[in-house]
Amino acid sequence: MTCTPQGTDTECWDGRCILSIDCGTQSVRGLVFDCDGHILAKHKVEFEPYVSPVPGYAEHPAEDFWRDACLALRSLQHEAPLVWKRIAAVAVTTQRDTVVPLGADGVPVRPAIVWLDQRMARCEKPMPMMDRLQFKLVGMTKAVEISRRKGKDNWMVENEPDLWTRTAKWLLLSGYFCYCLTGHYVDSVASQIGHIPFDYGARGWPAKPSSWRWHMFSVRRDQLPDLVEAGEQMGTVSARAAAETGLPEGLPVIAAGSDKGCETLGVGCVDPTSVSLSFGTTATIQTTSRRYFEPITFMPPYPASVKGCFNPEVEIFRGYWMVDWFKKEFATREALEAAERGVPPEVVLDEHLQDVPPGSQGLMLQPYWGPGLKMPEAKGSMIGFGDVHTRAHIYRAIIEGIGYALVEGLEQIERKSGKVVEKVMVSGGGSQSNEICQITADMFNRPVFRSETYETSGLGAAINGFVGIGVYATHAEAVSRMVRTRDTFLPRAEVTALYRDLYVRVYRRIYPALRPVYREIQRITHYPET
Repeated sequence: MTCTPQGTDTECWDGRCILSIDCGTQSVRGLVFDCDGHILAKHKVEFEPYVSPVPGYAEHPAEDFWRDACLALRSLQHEAPLVWKRIAAVAVTTQRDTVVPLGADGVPVRPAIVWLDQRMARCEKPMPMMDRLQFKLVGMTKAVEISRRKGKDNWMVENEPDLWTRTAKWLLLSGYFCYCLTGHYVDSVASQIGHIPFDYGARGWPAKPSSWRWHMFSVRRDQLPDLVEAGEQMGTVSARAAAETGLPEGLPVIAAGSDKGCETLGVGCVDPTSVSLSFGTTATIQTTSRRYFEPITFMPPYPASVKGCFNPEVEIFRGYWMVDWFKKEFATREALEAAERGVPPEVVLDEHLQDVPPGSQGLMLQPYWGPGLKMPEAKGSMIGFGDVHTRAHIYRAIIEGIGYALVEGLEQIERKSGKVVEKVMVSGGGSQSNEICQITADMFNRPVFRSETYETSGLGAAINGFVGIGVYATHAEAVSRMVRTRDTFLPRAEVTALYRDLYVRVYRRIYPALRPVYREIQRITHYPET
């Protein structure tokens, strides 16, 4: 590993700062950035990710998201009053696909349904015949039906009709935060990622009422927010929000994007010659492109946190969630050792990564711990067990399995973009591990760059803020000034060769070989539900 500090420490010419509000799955953070990308102040409020009133459900009171955000901002104001006075605008980034139904009075009619929720609508009424024929011709009938059933508006129509009748607005969490800040139903184009009737190619709501996107979901256009491009002003802080947060009334609120999209911008991935790996609850590989292309056929690229651009993405659902799963189910001994040493459990687990050779002595994991649209019958698997394997081997096999899946995503992005990826940027919880970053460099056979700041989604939001108030003319200019690399991890040739052989000769053959078995498991157990 070589560490390569970059960038300068010059301060903004006028001292103005941007406040980023970053609401993730487990915490909300208030972050103040200067225009060189430095964090001047930060306060985090942690919360339980969700409650589950029924197995498989994931809900969280939307008012609690906003309450905790206000607590974080009030704490920031108290802890850093001089920095607080320099805030020139606010930008919001949040978790994706978490929906908030509001009544006509702007009050949630029920708890927010969090993106981890697994409830499914029945969708017994078929879509129009022409739509069904179109989907059948392109082989997307099953994927479209799964998307319909995952639509929480469709679920509410079937299961909570009275509450749906009271639902005047159907917002993603980002839109709810923007409403709380400005008093207007407005959101960023770059935050529209979820089971909603969004036209990803046109970057807006479908213009024609006859669009198949409207037929997939129950929500109406009048229930959805107005949209603003990333880097443009959505409104200003209302008197009510000023009283709740301590921010000055009239402060500009600038459109940013989703947490993953802002991470991609915040690590400096602005064209298809680089990719952003997010080692979060869901592991993703994204790039940024001015051209619309689909890494997986008929799976659209998401709107990027850069005006007019797209984030083609391949997602590993429950990616680094698997690390938490491993800690909970298998790593009690390591957790006790970590407590005795006064270090996080990840430190002990990292040491175990060093104890196991690359390739985990033939233990291979396929990380399909949750079904996807293109592989709805897929399940996770681990093969190659022998008497030499320990918990440490399983842990390394998990990290490597996620890596193989992301390498597969890289190949899909390169094939569709026509560009060779030269650089890999990493962010998210897993990126804090030197061992995981080195494994990634070896598996991708490319240099891996880790940013100076861990708060890359907040930084991406701040970049939009500075573009919005005119400190920078373009996102590219802002990235050149605000994004700095702290560490560079270089691939090791002999390890790369081993991983390549395992990937080509073993990993890529696991799913085709086991697919018939997965289908039989589903038919017998009815899991995953279809």
